Amino acid sequence: MYAVFKLSGVQFSAEEGDVIKVPLQNAKQGDKIDITDILLVKDKGDTIIGTPYVPDAKIKAEVLGHGKDDKVLVYKYKRRTKYRRRQGHRQDYSEIKIAKISAPKKQK
Repeated sequence: MYAVFKLSGVQFSAEEGDVIKVPLQNAKQGDKIDITDILLVKDKGDTIIGTPYVPDAKIKAEVLGHGKDDKVLVYKYKRRTKYRRRQGHRQDYSEIKIAKISAPKKQK
């Protein structure tokens, strides 16, 4: 089963068993979280598209850990003015494992 979901304002696509990095969640390592903002569910040729969300659809996930992503450098430069600014940023993330995707049967 395949799903597209929204978590912390960012859309992700995943299948059962996938491990993905999402923006930092307020949960401890080993906690179970439920995701209810499901935009699309696909299972064996049946596709359910939400308006905007699929009703009664849910993803159960487990938080594997937290960390910081690689550093991204932001460099500003204006020519002939001796203006240069360099700034680094490391985004916090949570690593989650998709345990189960459940959705209602498609209505005909």
